[in-house]
Amino acid sequence: MARPSRARRGNYQAPATPARRRRDRQPQHKPAQQTKSQAGAQRERRGGVRAFVGESAAELRKVDWPGQRQLFMGTVVVLIAIAVVGAYLAAADFVFSRFVQDVLLRGI
Repeated sequence: MARPSRARRGNYQAPATPARRRRDRQPQHKPAQQTKSQAGAQRERRGGVRAFVGESAAELRKVDWPGQRQLFMGTVVVLIAIAVVGAYLAAADFVFSRFVQDVLLRGI
């Protein structure tokens, strides 16, 4: 048996038209903000080099520094990755150089 269309079921509302949506919408107000300073106004100095060094030192105290074992394992992983990528690039260079010499430059 065929299902009745949405309009016949009674719970369907047509989409609101753009004019209707604008009318129903509440006006939005921006919160009050401080006025922006003029382009030529001087910026406030906040502490300079001494504050920067102090904040940097505080951030470095928060760092979770690796132990000797983590450092060793990380170094091994990097060296293995370098060896794999180096071998791939060497093989690709050999293949492409042979291709260029034997196929592309054969007639020259």
